This record gives sequence, C-alpha cells and structure tokens, in this order.
Amino acid sequence: MTSGKVSAFDERRGLGEVTADDATVYPFHCTAIADGTRTIASDARVEFTLVPGPVGRFEAGAIRAVG
Repeated sequence: MTSGKVSAFDERRGLGEVTADDATVYPFHCTAIADGTRTIASDARVEFTLVPGPVGRFEAGAIRAVG
C-alpha cells in the first residue's frame, strides 16, 4: 500500500489525481475508489495500490480514505 492525498477530483468526469507522500502524482478513475461510492473529496488522505495503466504508466487503484 502507498499513502498520499487526493490532489484533484473532477466528479463530472470521474477522473482524479493522487499525490503520494513521495510527491509522485498518479491518475485514477472513479471506479478505483474501493468503497464503490464513485466520489472522493479533494485533500482526503488515502491509501492505494499501484496498477499498470493503459498508456504505460502507473495509476492509483483500490483507493481507500483513511483517518
């Protein structure tokens, strides 16, 4: 698991970014939110896994809010 913070989330498009604690930014789609709600607050502290994305870079997956 990797820790970080949701740095951006566009609810209309279902796309967002997580900034890991090491400052690496990973994109995600709302389907990667583990609780199934399809939405998450910007600035929320999260834990996530890294999964290979469709364009050859890693994305955040199994995103779960903590705290």
